[in-house]
Amino acid sequence: MHGCRRPILAFSLSIEGLDAGYGAVKALRGVSMRVNAGETVALLGTNGNGKSTLMKCVMGLVRPTRGKVLLTIDGKQHDLTRLPAEAIVGLGVALVPEGRRLFPKLTVEENLMLGAFRKAARKAIAHNLAQAFETFPLLKERRRQLAGTMSGGQQQMLAIARALMSSPRLLLVDEPSVGLSPLLVSQTISKIGELKQSFGLTVLMAEQNFNQAIRVADRGYVIVHGEIAAAADTVDELKANDLVKRLYLGGVA
Repeated sequence: MHGCRRPILAFSLSIEGLDAGYGAVKALRGVSMRVNAGETVALLGTNGNGKSTLMKCVMGLVRPTRGKVLLTIDGKQHDLTRLPAEAIVGLGVALVPEGRRLFPKLTVEENLMLGAFRKAARKAIAHNLAQAFETFPLLKERRRQLAGTMSGGQQQMLAIARALMSSPRLLLVDEPSVGLSPLLVSQTISKIGELKQSFGLTVLMAEQNFNQAIRVADRGYVIVHGEIAAAADTVDELKANDLVKRLYLGGVA
């Protein structure tokens, strides 16, 4: 299982005291969290609590008003709050956005090719395409199909595969379960768990479906009203947290 992992050298994402918002609306308040090499970390919270804003801050799509987003690669620190989005992609960060954001009038294969514009990924296009098709055989069967004519679950597969085409080291997955049936949610989250192993990825996944997310996560954070309300070093610790019990594990099962 670990045989195909590339060597991981001093790689981590560290978010420190992050404030961000849209005009007068403050979406994040003093958020601090860390993702270490090879981990899958879940950022849990219901809609409107700041998960997507945090992902966009990491990608350089939203500029925080305070704090740092530090990506350490081979011992060298990069402050992502000072870099444009394309430079962040160039460092090996890829986002699977909420709502998938595919090009509906382009084919599956054309959408995948658009994921490979990162310089380091261009020489690996054939390899990455083969891996994407191996991971998602349905995409190979439908490589000539227009993305807009696919089902929600198939589009989510394509969005994940497109992100993999950039040869990322850090994969950000924003709300993979949105708009999918329970069965497809389970399949999609399982696939994200497999990717960490087969591609040697580090994963930060924002998700509101607690029970699905913790199946593949190593640990997690809970965000409430833009603040980290709970953090745990293991999934068991997370389940034992009083806030988590109240928000996710109480009431009707």
